Amino acid sequence: MSAFFQILRRDLRLSLSAGGLGLPVAFFLLVATLYPFAVGPDGALLARTGGGVLWVAALLAALLPIDRLIAPDAEHGVLDQYAVRGVGEELVAAAKITAHWLSFGPPLMLAAIPAAALLRLEGSTLAAVELGLLAGTPGLAALGVMVASLTAGLRRSGALAGLLMLPLAVPLIIFGAGSIGDFSGGALRFLAASSLFLVAVAPFAAGAGIRALRD
Repeated sequence: MSAFFQILRRDLRLSLSAGGLGLPVAFFLLVATLYPFAVGPDGALLARTGGGVLWVAALLAALLPIDRLIAPDAEHGVLDQYAVRGVGEELVAAAKITAHWLSFGPPLMLAAIPAAALLRLEGSTLAAVELGLLAGTPGLAALGVMVASLTAGLRRSGALAGLLMLPLAVPLIIFGAGSIGDFSGGALRFLAASSLFLVAVAPFAAGAGIRALRD
Protein backbone atom coordinates (compact mmCIF):
# COMPACT_ATOMS: atom_id res chain seq x y z
CA MET A 1 0.00 0.00 0.00
CA SER A 2 2.98 2.33 0.43
CA ALA A 3 3.43 2.33 -3.36
CA PHE A 4 -0.23 3.33 -3.74
CA PHE A 5 0.18 6.39 -1.51
CA GLN A 6 3.49 7.33 -3.13
CA ILE A 7 1.87 7.34 -6.57
CA LEU A 8 -1.14 9.19 -5.16
CA ARG A 9 1.01 11.91 -3.60
CA ARG A 10 3.12 12.27 -6.75
CA ASP A 11 0.10 12.60 -9.05
CA LEU A 12 -1.59 15.10 -6.73
CA ARG A 13 1.59 17.17 -6.59
CA LEU A 14 1.87 17.17 -10.37
CA SER A 15 -1.80 18.08 -10.68
CA LEU A 16 -1.36 21.02 -8.31
CA SER A 17 1.71 22.25 -10.15
CA ALA A 18 -0.21 22.15 -13.44
CA GLY A 19 -3.18 24.06 -12.02
CA GLY A 20 -5.17 20.87 -11.55
CA LEU A 21 -7.42 22.24 -8.79
CA GLY A 22 -7.94 25.71 -10.21
CA LEU A 23 -8.69 24.86 -13.84
CA PRO A 24 -11.69 22.53 -13.25
CA VAL A 25 -13.20 24.95 -10.73
CA ALA A 26 -12.66 27.95 -13.01
CA PHE A 27 -14.17 26.09 -15.98
CA PHE A 28 -17.11 24.90 -13.86
CA LEU A 29 -17.88 28.40 -12.62
CA LEU A 30 -17.38 29.88 -16.08
CA VAL A 31 -20.05 27.57 -17.49
CA ALA A 32 -22.42 28.50 -14.65
CA THR A 33 -21.73 32.19 -15.32
CA LEU A 34 -22.19 32.08 -19.09
CA TYR A 35 -25.25 29.82 -19.20
CA PRO A 36 -27.68 32.52 -17.96
CA PHE A 37 -26.44 34.82 -20.73
CA ALA A 38 -27.24 32.09 -23.27
CA VAL A 39 -30.79 31.29 -22.14
CA GLY A 40 -31.80 34.64 -20.68
CA PRO A 41 -32.74 35.83 -17.18
CA ASP A 42 -35.77 33.53 -16.82
CA GLY A 43 -35.37 32.27 -13.25
CA ALA A 44 -37.78 29.38 -13.68
CA LEU A 45 -35.94 28.13 -16.78
CA LEU A 46 -32.57 28.45 -15.06
CA ALA A 47 -33.82 26.55 -12.03
CA ARG A 48 -35.28 23.81 -14.22
CA THR A 49 -32.21 23.29 -16.40
CA GLY A 50 -29.34 24.50 -14.22
CA GLY A 51 -28.72 21.15 -12.51
CA GLY A 52 -28.23 19.40 -15.83
CA VAL A 53 -25.86 22.13 -16.99
CA LEU A 54 -23.75 21.62 -13.87
CA TRP A 55 -23.46 17.93 -14.69
CA VAL A 56 -22.30 18.65 -18.23
CA ALA A 57 -19.79 21.13 -16.81
CA ALA A 58 -18.55 18.47 -14.36
CA LEU A 59 -17.99 16.03 -17.23
CA LEU A 60 -16.04 18.59 -19.25
CA ALA A 61 -14.01 19.56 -16.18
CA ALA A 62 -13.06 15.90 -15.72
CA LEU A 63 -11.88 15.88 -19.36
CA LEU A 64 -9.51 18.85 -18.98
CA PRO A 65 -6.44 16.93 -17.67
CA ILE A 66 -7.09 13.67 -19.52
CA ASP A 67 -4.03 14.00 -21.75
CA ARG A 68 -1.81 14.35 -18.65
CA LEU A 69 -3.07 11.32 -16.72
CA ILE A 70 -1.09 8.53 -18.42
CA ALA A 71 0.75 9.73 -21.54
CA PRO A 72 3.52 11.79 -19.83
CA ASP A 73 4.41 8.90 -17.50
CA ALA A 74 4.57 6.54 -20.47
CA GLU A 75 6.81 8.91 -22.45
CA HIS A 76 9.20 9.57 -19.55
CA GLY A 77 9.55 5.92 -18.52
CA VAL A 78 7.78 6.33 -15.18
CA LEU A 79 5.49 3.39 -15.88
CA ASP A 80 8.53 1.25 -16.66
CA GLN A 81 10.05 2.23 -13.31
CA TYR A 82 6.89 1.15 -11.53
CA ALA A 83 7.09 -2.22 -13.29
CA VAL A 84 10.78 -2.64 -12.37
CA ARG A 85 9.90 -1.98 -8.72
CA GLY A 86 7.22 -4.66 -8.89
CA VAL A 87 4.25 -2.31 -8.63
CA GLY A 88 1.25 -3.84 -10.37
CA GLU A 89 -0.40 -1.95 -13.19
CA GLU A 90 -3.79 -2.24 -11.51
CA LEU A 91 -2.39 -0.60 -8.37
CA VAL A 92 -0.92 2.21 -10.46
CA ALA A 93 -4.28 2.71 -12.17
CA ALA A 94 -6.17 2.71 -8.85
CA ALA A 95 -3.83 5.36 -7.43
CA LYS A 96 -4.21 7.51 -10.52
CA ILE A 97 -8.00 7.23 -10.37
CA THR A 98 -7.97 8.33 -6.74
CA ALA A 99 -5.63 11.25 -7.48
CA HIS A 100 -7.71 12.32 -10.48
CA TRP A 101 -10.90 12.30 -8.41
CA LEU A 102 -9.31 14.27 -5.56
CA SER A 103 -8.10 16.87 -8.05
CA PHE A 104 -11.57 17.71 -9.38
CA GLY A 105 -14.35 15.93 -7.43
CA PRO A 106 -14.32 17.69 -4.04
CA PRO A 107 -13.38 21.07 -5.58
CA LEU A 108 -16.39 20.86 -7.92
CA MET A 109 -18.67 20.03 -5.00
CA LEU A 110 -17.50 23.24 -3.31
CA ALA A 111 -17.79 25.22 -6.54
CA ALA A 112 -21.36 23.97 -6.97
CA ILE A 113 -22.45 26.26 -4.12
CA PRO A 114 -21.70 29.59 -5.89
CA ALA A 115 -22.69 28.00 -9.20
CA ALA A 116 -26.12 27.19 -7.77
CA ALA A 117 -26.54 30.83 -6.79
CA LEU A 118 -25.66 31.94 -10.32
CA LEU A 119 -28.23 29.52 -11.75
CA ARG A 120 -30.86 30.36 -9.11
CA LEU A 121 -31.13 26.80 -7.85
CA GLU A 122 -33.12 26.16 -4.69
CA GLY A 123 -31.56 24.60 -1.61
CA SER A 124 -33.17 21.22 -2.24
CA THR A 125 -31.90 21.21 -5.82
CA LEU A 126 -28.40 22.11 -4.66
CA ALA A 127 -28.50 19.26 -2.14
CA ALA A 128 -29.49 16.84 -4.92
CA VAL A 129 -26.68 18.16 -7.14
CA GLU A 130 -24.12 17.75 -4.35
CA LEU A 131 -25.27 14.22 -3.56
CA GLY A 132 -25.18 13.32 -7.24
CA LEU A 133 -21.67 14.74 -7.67
CA LEU A 134 -20.50 12.78 -4.64
CA ALA A 135 -21.85 9.57 -6.15
CA GLY A 136 -20.99 10.22 -9.80
CA THR A 137 -17.64 11.99 -9.93
CA PRO A 138 -15.67 8.86 -8.88
CA GLY A 139 -17.11 7.17 -11.96
CA LEU A 140 -16.02 10.09 -14.14
CA ALA A 141 -12.51 9.87 -12.68
CA ALA A 142 -12.36 6.12 -13.27
CA LEU A 143 -13.61 6.52 -16.82
CA GLY A 144 -11.08 9.28 -17.50
CA VAL A 145 -8.08 7.21 -16.38
CA MET A 146 -9.34 4.14 -18.21
CA VAL A 147 -9.79 5.99 -21.49
CA ALA A 148 -6.47 7.84 -21.04
CA SER A 149 -4.60 4.54 -20.62
CA LEU A 150 -6.19 3.03 -23.72
CA THR A 151 -5.36 6.02 -25.93
CA ALA A 152 -2.02 7.19 -24.48
CA GLY A 153 0.10 5.56 -27.17
CA LEU A 154 -1.86 7.08 -30.04
CA ARG A 155 -1.25 10.33 -31.89
CA ARG A 156 -3.42 13.21 -30.66
CA SER A 157 -4.46 11.05 -27.74
CA GLY A 158 -6.07 13.94 -25.85
CA ALA A 159 -8.65 14.70 -28.52
CA LEU A 160 -9.30 11.01 -29.16
CA ALA A 161 -9.72 10.31 -25.45
CA GLY A 162 -12.25 13.11 -25.19
CA LEU A 163 -14.26 11.80 -28.13
CA LEU A 164 -14.20 8.31 -26.65
CA MET A 165 -15.09 9.36 -23.12
CA LEU A 166 -18.06 11.56 -23.97
CA PRO A 167 -20.40 8.78 -25.18
CA LEU A 168 -19.24 6.42 -22.42
CA ALA A 169 -20.16 9.03 -19.82
CA VAL A 170 -23.73 9.43 -21.10
CA PRO A 171 -25.27 7.07 -18.47
CA LEU A 172 -23.63 9.05 -15.66
CA ILE A 173 -24.93 12.33 -17.12
CA ILE A 174 -28.44 10.94 -17.60
CA PHE A 175 -28.72 9.48 -14.10
CA GLY A 176 -26.92 12.47 -12.55
CA ALA A 177 -29.25 15.01 -14.14
CA GLY A 178 -32.24 12.75 -13.55
CA SER A 179 -31.47 12.42 -9.84
CA ILE A 180 -32.09 16.14 -9.32
CA GLY A 181 -35.84 15.96 -9.82
CA ASP A 182 -36.31 12.32 -8.80
CA PHE A 183 -37.67 12.37 -5.26
CA SER A 184 -37.94 8.56 -5.16
CA GLY A 185 -34.16 8.24 -5.36
CA GLY A 186 -34.20 5.72 -8.22
CA ALA A 187 -31.97 7.76 -10.52
CA LEU A 188 -29.48 8.36 -7.71
CA ARG A 189 -29.25 4.63 -7.05
CA PHE A 190 -28.62 3.97 -10.74
CA LEU A 191 -26.01 6.73 -10.74
CA ALA A 192 -24.24 5.24 -7.72
CA ALA A 193 -24.38 1.75 -9.24
CA SER A 194 -22.96 2.96 -12.57
CA SER A 195 -20.20 4.88 -10.81
CA LEU A 196 -19.34 1.91 -8.59
CA PHE A 197 -19.19 -0.38 -11.61
CA LEU A 198 -16.76 1.96 -13.37
CA VAL A 199 -14.59 2.29 -10.25
CA ALA A 200 -14.45 -1.50 -9.94
CA VAL A 201 -13.70 -2.19 -13.61
CA ALA A 202 -11.43 0.74 -14.48
CA PRO A 203 -8.27 -0.38 -12.61
CA PHE A 204 -8.21 -3.66 -14.54
CA ALA A 205 -8.98 -2.06 -17.91
CA ALA A 206 -6.49 0.76 -17.29
CA GLY A 207 -3.93 -1.76 -16.04
CA ALA A 208 -4.26 -3.68 -19.29
CA GLY A 209 -3.79 -0.44 -21.22
CA ILE A 210 -0.65 0.40 -19.22
CA ARG A 211 0.80 -3.06 -19.90
CA ALA A 212 0.10 -2.59 -23.61
CA LEU A 213 2.01 0.69 -23.54
CA ARG A 214 5.12 -1.07 -22.23
CA ASP A 215 5.00 -3.92 -24.75
